[in-house]
Amino acid sequence: MSLKRFLPTILAASVVALIHLPSHADTVRIGYQKYGTLVILKAKGNLEQRLKADGIEVKWTEFPAGPQLLEGLNVGSIDIGTTGEAPPIFAQAAGADLVYIGNEPPAPSSEAIVVQKNSTIRSVADLKGKKIALNKGSNVHYLLVKALEKHGLKYSDVQTVFLPPADARAAFERGSVDAWAIWDPFLAAAEKQIGARVIADGKGIVKNHQFYLARRDFAQKNPKITKIVLEELDRIDQWGKANPEQVTAFLAPQIGLPTDIVSLATSRYSFGVSPISSVVIQEQQKIADVFADLKLIPKRISVQQAVLQ
Repeated sequence: MSLKRFLPTILAASVVALIHLPSHADTVRIGYQKYGTLVILKAKGNLEQRLKADGIEVKWTEFPAGPQLLEGLNVGSIDIGTTGEAPPIFAQAAGADLVYIGNEPPAPSSEAIVVQKNSTIRSVADLKGKKIALNKGSNVHYLLVKALEKHGLKYSDVQTVFLPPADARAAFERGSVDAWAIWDPFLAAAEKQIGARVIADGKGIVKNHQFYLARRDFAQKNPKITKIVLEELDRIDQWGKANPEQVTAFLAPQIGLPTDIVSLATSRYSFGVSPISSVVIQEQQKIADVFADLKLIPKRISVQQAVLQ
């Protein structure tokens, strides 16, 4: 049979397929946590105004921590979200088809390991055999591993108790755990409200980048929306960098915390959004390799595969 005979049918089918290809999403669903630039962006409404001209709606969903947010990304309930260093590694190892779209500068003092103010524990070396609460797969998971290593301890030398922030604080306050690895603003709240004492933060141990991630298919099909989200985030960050007191005044009522707590957390925040660089990806790969060596993730991964080409 001749191809010429079937050519009109093939062309017609191709035209129909093209007509039904979406030009872009009509909604972008963003996952955020209790604190950070996305909270300000959501409250100010800048992104909604920017996307309104293209008929694109913005929907927001709050998550208690990065691992839960990336689970939402994996099951398709959100398109874009933000987490620390470790959650995307755990998610990628579990098969989530995510991509890195941007990151903020390192903020090593925004996470720490704390103990009760009257605890006999004076340093990380004293944690041997102790119970430490943390959110599994969060940025502080890597902080704990590296802090123990720095002080001559193995990960197996401590007892990890995996709890989300609210439950971890309750366990910490009633003395069910000896220490707590946590990030801002929960860290600042623990310091200010219950006198939690920092025995180690990320300085000199970890970078603690904040990442912006997207579902791969969303980022591939909607490069313009993704670019606009990052541009608006960077505008908010530049404003925040120049106006830390205004950031505190603005954020405090949004997240329901006193200004002194938010001010402390803001003082440790790193503002600015950059495209993902090869250096940052190499740093993420080191974290992934450490987690694989400790059998904390089920397989070795290539972080580079989670970067859009």
